[in-house]
Amino acid sequence: MLRFILRRLLIAIPVLFGVTIVAYFIMTLAPGDAVDMLVDPGLNPENVLLQKKALGLDQPVYIQYIKWLNGVLHGSLGYSFGDRRPVINRIGERFVPTLSLAVFALGIAFFIGIPVGVIAAVRQYSFFDYFATFFSYLGVSLPSFFLGLLLIYFFSLKFDLLPTGGLMTIGGKNDFFDRLSHLILPGTVLGMYNAAVVMRYTRSSMLEAIHQDYVRTARGKGLHERAVIFTHALRNALMPVITLAGLQFPLLLGGAIITEQIFSWPGMGKLAVEAIFNRDYPVIMGLNLMTAVMVMTGNLLADVGYALADPRIRHSGG
Repeated sequence: MLRFILRRLLIAIPVLFGVTIVAYFIMTLAPGDAVDMLVDPGLNPENVLLQKKALGLDQPVYIQYIKWLNGVLHGSLGYSFGDRRPVINRIGERFVPTLSLAVFALGIAFFIGIPVGVIAAVRQYSFFDYFATFFSYLGVSLPSFFLGLLLIYFFSLKFDLLPTGGLMTIGGKNDFFDRLSHLILPGTVLGMYNAAVVMRYTRSSMLEAIHQDYVRTARGKGLHERAVIFTHALRNALMPVITLAGLQFPLLLGGAIITEQIFSWPGMGKLAVEAIFNRDYPVIMGLNLMTAVMVMTGNLLADVGYALADPRIRHSGG
């Protein structure tokens, strides 16, 4: 196991290096830069050039990348072109709201997806199974912006049960319940797609598990059906779901852009949109690097969790 982890960490270094190179050069292909976005179009060209020189934007792209990479290797993600604050501080401010949104969404995904998937598999070809399958296809295909607007219309505008967006009520109590009420709608939108995916994975894995020899043996020994399902079948069926969790969580952290925009949620997704619009290269690269690290960490944790769930699996060699 230790050799496997060390090998994955060594592989991560060139992968991250490649990701940052591709991201940086693609980012600079967009027309305009931070100065073009921020300055008055009627400003003297010489003053524009001076501002670009101050930010290092007058240099070739590969020189800009080398300077950024050198800063990263020395523990600095640079400074935002917009407000000249450290990028790590700007991302840090947005990380906690995005983390809370991702945890809430993942909780919904597993709270709904696993039980529904298990019941659908146990009651294969029943009305519940068909309904669950329909729900999974609907959850996967329904655009998040449409679901978000639908929930806002019913729960915020029509019935006035939940706020339309934001992190907290301005001038309100700003307590746990106030923040939770703001979290429910965006967390539900983000969680429904993942709940559908988890349900499909769980159902498929359970159908495969309940037809295995060890399950038939357990039934032949006279064990209660509930013990057979939850003790023998479910444990093995959850292993692919564990892997899925490791893959989904970092993607939730880095991929909540549309949901955060709809609900004005001050997270990393909203920061990414602002940075892209303003051509704030250091912030964009900081978010790209952080997302890549989280995805690779999630993959590693998923593999480790898979091995811990099934002692037969060994990552010590090969």
